[in-house]
Amino acid sequence: MRMKTFFTGIVVGATAAYIFNEWQHKRLISSEQALQKAKEAFQQTGTITGSWIQTTVETIEKNGLRYDVYRGGITRPTGAYECLIDAKTGTIIDTRKL
Repeated sequence: MRMKTFFTGIVVGATAAYIFNEWQHKRLISSEQALQKAKEAFQQTGTITGSWIQTTVETIEKNGLRYDVYRGGITRPTGAYECLIDAKTGTIIDTRKL
């Protein structure tokens, strides 16, 4: 195999991997959109006094499935809740009272 062909293959492969990674990342909703969906869900059952969200995506495993999630929280007059929000759909995967 000629070296030129070998290096061309490496460059094409690396470029394709980079483009795929960027495309995959763009499929995720923003952390602000995820927080807005969580707030809408929590507002259906009461008042919200505060909220927060981490802007980095975490990968978790729950019930044998892997999810990319944002970790966020909602504060109410009765207490605070932490929630895991699916970074692709905005669905609340898990909540727990703090």
